[in-house]
Amino acid sequence: MKVLVVGGGGREHALCWAIAKSPKCAKLFCAPGNAGIADVAECVNVGAEDIDGLVAFAVDNAIDFVVVGPEVTLVLGLVDRLEEKGIKAFGPSAKAAVLEGSKGFMKDILAKYNIPTAYYGRFTDIEAAKAYVTEKGAPIVVKTDGLAAGKGVILCQTNEEAYAAIDSMMTDQVFGSAGNEVVIEEFLEGEEASFFALVDGERALPLIAAQDHKAVGEGDTGPNTGGMGAYTPAPVVVPGMIDHIMDEIVAPTIKGMASEGCPYKGVLFVGLMIKDGVPKVLEYNVRFGDPECQVLMMRLKSDALLALVAAAEGRLDDIDLEWHDMAAMVVVMATQGYPGSYEKGTEIKNLKEADEVEGVTVFHAGTKAEGDKVLASGGRVLGVTAMAPTVAAAQKQAYKAVGTIDWPEGFCRFDIGWRAINR
Repeated sequence: MKVLVVGGGGREHALCWAIAKSPKCAKLFCAPGNAGIADVAECVNVGAEDIDGLVAFAVDNAIDFVVVGPEVTLVLGLVDRLEEKGIKAFGPSAKAAVLEGSKGFMKDILAKYNIPTAYYGRFTDIEAAKAYVTEKGAPIVVKTDGLAAGKGVILCQTNEEAYAAIDSMMTDQVFGSAGNEVVIEEFLEGEEASFFALVDGERALPLIAAQDHKAVGEGDTGPNTGGMGAYTPAPVVVPGMIDHIMDEIVAPTIKGMASEGCPYKGVLFVGLMIKDGVPKVLEYNVRFGDPECQVLMMRLKSDALLALVAAAEGRLDDIDLEWHDMAAMVVVMATQGYPGSYEKGTEIKNLKEADEVEGVTVFHAGTKAEGDKVLASGGRVLGVTAMAPTVAAAQKQAYKAVGTIDWPEGFCRFDIGWRAINR
């Protein structure tokens, strides 16, 4: 089978790494890929949002199966375009991808199908949005309706902070057109977790839960990022809770999407807030998380390609997944200044030595090759990922590998996994 993975981040490196191990994968391409992905796949100079270019490449190279990584590519309708050409693809249609593309649409689905979540309001008028804040009172959460690369969510401790967040999104357009509409919702307390399920349009197959660290600073301080690290298993998701999540959250969502005329296929990423053993939905994403995908792929024992193809073909009943009975952790190394402005083009050394630490694989996110050199080309640059018997042991190995990497312009959090270890 000739396979194309779309994207160039850490998530896509992890997917390529897992798919390349499948005996069914005869040839693997990645568009556009990165310096690390080039070790396991042939990188193609086509951007992840160049829908016409991706379709043309898939047709010209007789690609059998396409795995779409980024949410923007899904929202732009790549899966629909490929299927028109008779090419199978993993991921939702453009209509179904609105589940992530519009937070307002997502909240409406949750409300209509009685799926537990925070109260909310949708606003295109600034004064109406501020009046809602005044009525409900802080703490409160202000979100862009549209996609904002994981950064369009502001947790506001005071009404004034919420008014300022509304102004920044709707007037100053700091997130571009994503902030033309805002969603304002209840501030849920508890512990966050990321839960994943493969979906084939009718059925869902649970994967495993992970926990992400969104804030840039240690102790979960500072602005939100795309994610500074993650680990699995997530102790807050106790075994009995998985059945509850599947029955009360995932199943009614799949039925609801089908009833709305946009049946869902692909991976459903459920962002949860859990308090006193009760999970509520914070958000849905229509793709694997980044960096959660890295720890999921590390622990997956089964053939990743066969599972993704079964979801795309509506055959999840044929699949039974096996997982390594281990813990996995990823520590994200980012460029100094991230999530604000940062320098590009700095050299990263000693990556081979880091990869040689026991149990460690370094997944690349924002890297590019220049001759024999690996250069940083993004904000989040590396995902140093370790698998070991416990979260604490995985943390030790991951930071041992971080310590071998020579990159003065990079930084990471040194407390990834603290919740699980404190337990």
